[in-house]
Formats: sequence, structure tokens, C-alpha cells
Amino acid sequence: MAKIAFILLCHKDPEAIIKQAERLTAVGDYMSIHFDARANPDHFEMIKSALEGNPNVAFAKKRIKCGWGEWSLVQATLYAVEAAVDAFPRATHFYMLSGDCMAIKSAEYAHEFLDRADVDYVESFDYFESDWIKTGMKEERLIYRHFFNERTQKRRFYAAFNFQRKLGLTRKIPDDLQIQIGSQWWCLRRRTVEWILDFTKKRRDVMRFFKTTWIPDETFFQTLVRHLVPENEIQTRTLTFLMFTDYGLPVTFYNDHYDLLLSQDYIFARKISPEAKELKRRLGLLYATRGSDFKISNEGASLFKFLTGRGRVGRRFGLHFWENEGSLGREREMLIVVCKKWHVAKRLVERIRKMTNVPCIEYLFNEEGTALPDLGGIQSTMGKRHRHRRALVRMLFDYYETYQLVVCIDPSNLDLLQDFCADRSKTRLLEIECRFSDEYLTGHARRVGLAGEKTPKETLERLLPTIRADMVHESDELRDANFDGHFRIRETESIDANAAALAQFLAATPEKAYEIVNIDYLFAD
Repeated sequence: MAKIAFILLCHKDPEAIIKQAERLTAVGDYMSIHFDARANPDHFEMIKSALEGNPNVAFAKKRIKCGWGEWSLVQATLYAVEAAVDAFPRATHFYMLSGDCMAIKSAEYAHEFLDRADVDYVESFDYFESDWIKTGMKEERLIYRHFFNERTQKRRFYAAFNFQRKLGLTRKIPDDLQIQIGSQWWCLRRRTVEWILDFTKKRRDVMRFFKTTWIPDETFFQTLVRHLVPENEIQTRTLTFLMFTDYGLPVTFYNDHYDLLLSQDYIFARKISPEAKELKRRLGLLYATRGSDFKISNEGASLFKFLTGRGRVGRRFGLHFWENEGSLGREREMLIVVCKKWHVAKRLVERIRKMTNVPCIEYLFNEEGTALPDLGGIQSTMGKRHRHRRALVRMLFDYYETYQLVVCIDPSNLDLLQDFCADRSKTRLLEIECRFSDEYLTGHARRVGLAGEKTPKETLERLLPTIRADMVHESDELRDANFDGHFRIRETESIDANAAALAQFLAATPEKAYEIVNIDYLFAD
């Protein structure tokens, strides 16, 4: 049966490292640790003291300071691998880990998985032909020598790079190597690891080459495995589940990802958030379990892509039960009555309701007390009505079992009107133009809080022209929007003219429209 020697490179969180080593070695597997020499020395002493009595734990014989993108990461890995080969002669596989990785399967599952095929698991794609590198340097990583760290010594890094490029100081790739690239999270058989260690001692030219390449942990093992191992003994994949965002950053997993992680066709996952304590607890218990049945669906990467794409257009999360479609429906007709004098619009829709049986809803987006049926709470507050405007109207269509619905909206709600008129449903607007007397404008000012009962007459006289101009401006904005299906009835027009506009709005007969609009008190204050 397979026995795994985990190669752990780490630099922080000593308590988590101790727990990880104890969990993974408790079932008979091994671990070789390289703790970054740049990190807190007290943390290393804590780890060493806690694990020194564990025969299944070894430490790299030499610790070095590591830097992202540097050869030091490969050298630290080789030191840890050498320690594991010497300390654990019964280890059959060597599995590269970081402190952010955790098992998402049991040891029983992992051992059986590795026993099924005598192969190495390592991503190894042709460096020049593949699109593994999305942005930044590609050929330049190899053909120029890189002596400085781009992250910590940016000026020196690019000064040296530009100097070589200007003078044409390129170098050849070793003739017998076909450079490969892939994830550094590999799982290799013992024989392969021993071949690599032997190769590093014999091929000093290759070692010199990789020591001054940029980000060699993505190319060194990947290239050597492909160079040394028959192709039919290599599975070009990693056994560690990891994903990257479009910006090249690793995706982090949290407490609510437990079931998703277990369903992936991988043995480990990276990166687990330090804050995901419940996830760590559950995964920590998992490795020692026996008889677990893992249902592999492997949808993680496609699910992440799907949800991320929808996040960019505001559809990241699942819809509420009332939001299972975004449109009112192509076959439906939403008829919007727009009028600043609410009582005038209400009189008209009351006539429409009585004489056509078309359901009519008065100012549902403007009046808190508008009579509405119980729609599960979506209608309960003005905030919810605006936030779920289409869903609310769609539910009203369903509630009344109708394909036509009349609603009243104040002309100040231009955003609502634009939203509804952009819907796939058939939307028509009926604008009611009214005269505004000073008495009406005074009452309006008091209703909206612009004036009170004790506001001086002089103040009102200065205020009324502004309110009047504001109402004219709203009407102008409505016209400038150029909505299709925009009809008007006017207080100054004849009943015949208004009936003709209403007939088009309702798609009713001229006779029916005339009967509806022929009331003396329609425009009365």
C-alpha cells in the first residue's frame, strides 16, 4: 500500500503546522518540513520541540531564506526531499504541500487512489506551446539571467534585465531539455524522486541554468520529470485542488466550502483561509476516517467561473423565490399611468378598473399605504418594492392571473419608467397633463414637507414658481426619454382627443375609451 512522505514548505503559523503534521502522520504517513530561515526563529523552535518525538517527522538538514519567484524555493524543496528520502525508506510517494493546504479526502482514499496506477502526478505543459502563462514574462524568464527578486528588489531586477536585453546577452537552454511548466504542487513516486536527486548531482549545467531562471518552481521539477520518466507514466495534473482568479490570485476557501471541496477529484486543497476554523476542524478529522464514501462531481472550477462571471453583472448570488426570472414576460402588457396629480390618475384608473376588468394598482412605488395583496413580504415596505420592482410587478400579474396590468407611477420616478420600458414585456405609458393652480402647488408643498401650515405667504410666493418649474422639468424629461408607446391626455384637450389617446393606450375600442374618459370631475381639484 502507498505510504506518503509530505514535503512541507512553510514560513508562518506554527500551531497550524504542528496540527497538520500530527494529523497526516497519525495514520502512518510521513512529513519532511522546511521552515523558512527568514521566518521567526521562535516559531521554528516551537515546531521542532512539538514534533521532535514523532518518528514520522523529519526536518530539512539545511534551512535557507526563501523568496517568491527565486531558486531558493526549489532549493528548499530539494533539501526537504533529501531529508525525506533518507529518513523514510518505506515512503512510496512524495507529495508537495504548503502550510495553506489541507486534505479533502481520507488517508484510506488517498492510499487507494495512488495504488491504482504506477504514475507520477505533475502538471507539465510545453513551456512555449501552452498558454499556461497568461501575462507577463514568458521566454524572458529563461533566456536571461535573473539575480534579483522582482518583488523585493524591483529596480535591480529590471535594471539587470534591461541591461542584458539591450546588449543581447541571452543564453541557450540546455540542448537536451524540453522546458515544461505547471503547478508546483506535485506527487511523485520514490523512484522518480531518486532519479531527480541523482540528476541534480550529475548535471551541474542544468542546475546553473535553473538557478538564474525566474520562478523556477514552476519549471524545474516539471521539466525534469518529463525528461527522466516515460510519458505513459506521467499524469499531467495535480492532486491538489486550487483555482486562480482572472487576476492570477489564488482562490481562498472558507467554512461554507466543505461539501464542495469533498466532491472534487483531488486529495488536497489550497488555500484554506486561516479564519476558516470550522472548515479546518472538519477537514482535520476527515483524514483519519475509514469507510467514507466520496461522491465526486468535480464542478468546483466551472462553478467558480459561473458565479464569478455573474458577480460582474450583479447576479452573483442565487435569486429569492420571487426572482426566478428577470423579465415580466414577453406576452404581458404593463400599462403605466403617469401623473403628478395623484387623485386625477386614481379617478381614471378606477374608471378603467370598473369598465374593463383590467387590474389596476395605484401609486405602489410612491404611497406606502397602497392596497396590495400579500405577496410573501416583498410588498411590505417601500424599500423592498423599489429593490425588487420587476419581481413585485411579475407577482402581481401572477396573482391576478392577467396578461394586462395598469399601474400608476409619479413622473419623478424616471428610473422606474426607464427600467420597465426596457423590459421584454409590452409597456405603454399614458401621461396625464394637468394644470397646476397656486392652491394645488401650495397643498403639494405642504404634503411633501416643503412648507407647513405656518409658512409665511411671502415664502410660498417665492417657492411656488420653483415647484411649478420642477413639474414642467419632469414632464420634459419624460418626453426627452423618447419612450415607445407614450400617449398623452391633457386637461386642455377635448374629450374626443383624450378618448383617442386612451384607446391606443388600452388597446380598447374608441367607444369604450370615450365612455371611460367622459366624466366631468376627472381633472377637478
